[in-house]
Amino acid sequence: MKKRLKIIFSLSLLAILSFSCTEKPDYYKVVDGQFIHDGSPYYFIGTNFWYGSILASDGEGGDRARLSAELDTLKSIGLTNLRIMVGSDGENGVPSKVEPTLQKSPGNYNDTLLRGLDYMMCELGKRGMSAVLFLNNAWEWTGGYGQYLEWAGYGKAPIPNIDGWDKYHDYVSQFIRSDSAKALFSNYVKYIVGRKNGITGKPYSEDPAIFSWQIGNEPRVFNTDSASKAEFVDWLRSTAKLIKGIDGNHMVSIGSEGYHGCEDDWNLYESCCSIPEIDYINMHIWPYNWGWIDRTDPAAGVTEDDAKSIDSTNAYMEKHLEIAARVKKPLVCEEFGYPRDGFSFSPGSATAARDAYYSNMFGHIVKSGKEGGYFAGCNFWGWGGLAKARHTFWEKGDDYTGDPAQEQQGLNSVFATDTSTLDVIRRACSRLQQTINETNSKL
Repeated sequence: MKKRLKIIFSLSLLAILSFSCTEKPDYYKVVDGQFIHDGSPYYFIGTNFWYGSILASDGEGGDRARLSAELDTLKSIGLTNLRIMVGSDGENGVPSKVEPTLQKSPGNYNDTLLRGLDYMMCELGKRGMSAVLFLNNAWEWTGGYGQYLEWAGYGKAPIPNIDGWDKYHDYVSQFIRSDSAKALFSNYVKYIVGRKNGITGKPYSEDPAIFSWQIGNEPRVFNTDSASKAEFVDWLRSTAKLIKGIDGNHMVSIGSEGYHGCEDDWNLYESCCSIPEIDYINMHIWPYNWGWIDRTDPAAGVTEDDAKSIDSTNAYMEKHLEIAARVKKPLVCEEFGYPRDGFSFSPGSATAARDAYYSNMFGHIVKSGKEGGYFAGCNFWGWGGLAKARHTFWEKGDDYTGDPAQEQQGLNSVFATDTSTLDVIRRACSRLQQTINETNSKL
């Protein structure tokens, strides 16, 4: 109740200030540990649509007709918060890497893809949708850490699916300690965050369709020594300060998996969450990747294994919520994926276990929205929509699905033909909106 009253007072003060000042775009913000938009508490169910800016291009990989159809579908079922990759780095033709790439070499950008990014932001704005734009990646599928190290002279970046995960981890562990690699990324941040939209002529800093800038997709330290962990926190803070210095209107988030992305160190995670320039905190949950379920068993329906994975998810979430309450920031589970029954990749195959898993996650958001809790949003991974996968792994010319190039196409994708999953999503979004409306009417 105290939190609710404090928020009511803060919103009243904001309303007075807004009335007395020149009208400005309504940017998403955090007030007393809660997202605020349009003067009201904001909770959401969204998805990952990482390939959106490529699809918006009028060049290679682009399909603006599909983009419009996908956005209209997402909007119609209540998914208006999309987590999207700004662009990938390096040369094309590298196995497991998303292409076409945006930054072909340091400071050398694909203007066609930048126009695609501009176009996508306009299309989101028309529909009242918003984007979390992530800028870097700890993993190989967009270049990220490995590509910046390669450009900084550390040798050829290993490819995990070819060279092995141990070699990749050892290589990218150098990123946090490399001033030259981090400087190349800082230049990229300055260029992208400081960009003007080529269609509207307005700076990105003035685009209300941006929900937040995100430092990276699952940034990790990849080291367990205390000095590296301290340097990791310093890098996150300096990057967040850099973004805020260019764009003071939008929120900044990390993109962390949470505990598992912080070398299984709760203190490191809380240190990252406590950075003043970080507006809200993240966690990702991957039951299959983390060994919570064994989907090699072709059994249909919801198994005992699936029920245990839900229990593990709830426990993982609760620990992160305890930290959210201590640092007084909203928590978003911005990645969670679940395989189809029998580990199938085919659209239209059974999704009973996935539907049950999604229902549990969405239920937590609806409950938090009703109670004014810190669990403020979730984005499932990922939207496959109208895509038709041609190969087990993505090949040049294939449709983009929710699964990046290094993963089996259809592994975690939600397709437009997955009617039972879409029904779960639609009903949850409707319940959440109803809860928010009822709560706001009482404020």
